[in-house]
Amino acid sequence: MTAAVERDGAGQQALLAGDARAARDAFAQAAELYRQSWEAAHPRAYGRLVGMLKSAVLAGGGAPEAEYVRGALLDASPDSVTASYACALAALILEKDDDARVWVARMGAGDAAFARAGEALAGLAARDPDRFAGALEAIVRDFEARAQHLTGVAIADTALMLRELGARRGIVTRLESPVLPGS
Repeated sequence: MTAAVERDGAGQQALLAGDARAARDAFAQAAELYRQSWEAAHPRAYGRLVGMLKSAVLAGGGAPEAEYVRGALLDASPDSVTASYACALAALILEKDDDARVWVARMGAGDAAFARAGEALAGLAARDPDRFAGALEAIVRDFEARAQHLTGVAIADTALMLRELGARRGIVTRLESPVLPGS
C-alpha cells in the first residue's frame, strides 16, 4: 500500500510539473500496486480498489481494472460505502450507467466527501453536465481547504479522475484552482 501511495504521489507531482508521460507511467504503476495491495489485504480493504481505479483512469485507461472490481465485488454485494464507491466508479468506467446509479444510491450512508463524490458520479451517470460541474466544484473546494493529502501532494486527484471520466463522455469542465494542474 505504501508503494502504491508513493507512485500515486509521483504521478501527481509529474502532472503538476507538466510531464504527462511520466504521470501516466507512475499512475499505471500505482494502479498495479494498489491491486497487489488489495490481493494481500483483508477482504474489506475497499479503499485499495478505489485507489486502483483512480490511478488507472489517470493513467489513461481503467477498463481492465473496472472489470476486475466488478468481478471481485459484484457477486459479494458489499454493504460498505467505500465498496459501493468502487463499484460505481467501475460501472461508469465501463459505461454501465444504470449500474452506477444503483451503487451511487448505496453511497448515501457515507460522510460529506462520499456525498460530494456520489453527486458527481450521479451527474455523470445521468449525463447531466450542470449537475456534474456543480459537484466537481464542491470536490475541488474541499481539496483546497485540506491541510493534508494522502500522498503529501496538494492536488485534487479525485476531481482529476472524475473530470477525465466526464471528458470521456463529452462533458468538459473548466475549473481554476491551486490544486489542479495548469491552474
